[in-house]
Amino acid sequence: MITKERIIRPFRIGLGHLSERNIILVLSLIVGSVSAFAAILLKNAVFYTHQLLKNAFPENEFNLLYLAFPIIGITLTVLIIKFFIKDDLSHGVTKILYAIGRKNGKIKPHHTYSSLITSTLTVGFGGSVGLEAPIALTGSAIGSNLGNFFHLSTKNLVLLTACGSSAAVAAIFNAPIAGMLFAIEILMLDMTTAALVPLLLSVVTATSLSYLFLGKDVMFNQIPPDLDFSMGNMGFYVILGVLTGLISVYFVRTQDWVGRMANRFFPKPAWRIVIAGGLLSALIFVFPTFFGEGYDMLADIMDGNGQVVFSNSPLYMLKFNPVTLILFLVALLLLKPFATAFTNAAGGIGGVFAPSLFVGGITGFILITFCNTFFGLELSVINFTLAGMAGVMGSIMKAPLMAIFLIAEISGGYQLLIPLILCAVVSYLIFYSFEKYSVYTKPLAKQGDLITHDKNKQALTQLHVTECIENDFATISPNATLGELTHVIEHSSRNIFPLVDENRIFYGIVILDDVRQLMFHPENYALHIDEYAFIPSPSIDPEESMFSVVQKFESSGNYNLPVVDKEGRYHGFISRANVYTKYREFIEEVSED
Repeated sequence: MITKERIIRPFRIGLGHLSERNIILVLSLIVGSVSAFAAILLKNAVFYTHQLLKNAFPENEFNLLYLAFPIIGITLTVLIIKFFIKDDLSHGVTKILYAIGRKNGKIKPHHTYSSLITSTLTVGFGGSVGLEAPIALTGSAIGSNLGNFFHLSTKNLVLLTACGSSAAVAAIFNAPIAGMLFAIEILMLDMTTAALVPLLLSVVTATSLSYLFLGKDVMFNQIPPDLDFSMGNMGFYVILGVLTGLISVYFVRTQDWVGRMANRFFPKPAWRIVIAGGLLSALIFVFPTFFGEGYDMLADIMDGNGQVVFSNSPLYMLKFNPVTLILFLVALLLLKPFATAFTNAAGGIGGVFAPSLFVGGITGFILITFCNTFFGLELSVINFTLAGMAGVMGSIMKAPLMAIFLIAEISGGYQLLIPLILCAVVSYLIFYSFEKYSVYTKPLAKQGDLITHDKNKQALTQLHVTECIENDFATISPNATLGELTHVIEHSSRNIFPLVDENRIFYGIVILDDVRQLMFHPENYALHIDEYAFIPSPSIDPEESMFSVVQKFESSGNYNLPVVDKEGRYHGFISRANVYTKYREFIEEVSED
């Protein structure tokens, strides 16, 4: 009988003659391929779920099923998580950052499929979130678990984790450069040559497979921007940058506020589904464009069909004119962040990629509609809609480069780079004058777990107290005499002597300099050494973080600190020099090119 072990072993042997660097290259291709198929599967699953439900939504009239579908999808999601997954799946990209910073890139195996299933139900049934964060977590889990299977070093495990998420993002958008920049700007991956090549292999492989199975028109049917944008219009892109920056602040704070209110007033999942899910359904009932990701509406807007925003809404009977259109668009702009927040608060699984593009596109469309209507201008709807997307996404994710190249790639319009850069940079500056953290890093910063964006802190996180303990300090009983201590000193190379009883309980230390003069007078040998002992402060707990240890060294000025657990048992000493030596060794290891 062929066992699992017999299948795995030949494959391991087949890679056994390769160096770890070459193994990474092979694995990056595999991770890119598997992540791409996961993205293709997710995209198709949501598409066909939409198609099954679409018959329930007749054109040009509203339907009460808008109230039911989102709640059904979120309820199914919550039940699957509670009874089968039994783990928290929310905040996909935040989980990747936490895994890289705190878990050495290790992600639980169920994330290779759990986010696929739950986000399909959430978004397929109308949840107003995106698929990109769940697929990024899925790709990261694929890379992490494959790297863990081959027992890769921490540095390469983190690299393969980043390859998986970048490949998934590249595949779902058909945008390889944006996928690579996702790893650089959001995951804060150190871009050495050793990291760049596997990352490029992953995103190119994923994009090629996405192109093969989904076609090149994954997003917006490759609507090209207008070629005739003028440098004289740059001022309008600055205005758009200011608007998108302010809207980005509003978006992030709305997500944070709704999440806090849900945790405070509705801790039970059932109540969250009823209250937050009900509010979401009500919004979708009035504004059906909130159903799902919202990319179709943006494509229709850029195709010149602005009336699509009224489709299936009970407000469709409003007389269509520029004023009602602008008012309706402003309502969409202000309420979309709530629709996204309600989806997540109710227990749905999804991200903010799609909502940020939706909000940014609407912002650009509002500005262009206002200027063209009331000032008789002929500014490009496509250009400003695309620039608005780059502005909001680049700000709330703290990834302006990724946003710029993503929009250029999905629209096929690199000729729009200058306006995209201008809008994204202005928006970024406005946003970060109000908010210090991105939508992904804010939860981690509140918990003190934002490690990836602080390389010194990240390095210290990888070190553990037990790795730095030195045990060559000669101990002595707290009841010993000076004569006994003299014999201990004779065979020790240290000048610190811990007082420890037979149960390893720590009573303090004696320093050689404090008894040096007494040692040369034998008449003092009967003295008890506890008279010269003291308990040094501070001490270190074996479970303490190395970041805290470094802070204690800096605040105390000591060069050696004792390690004593909560029961008072002595474990050894940690020296300042040893900590910094191990810190340098770690930095050299992860920076090796």
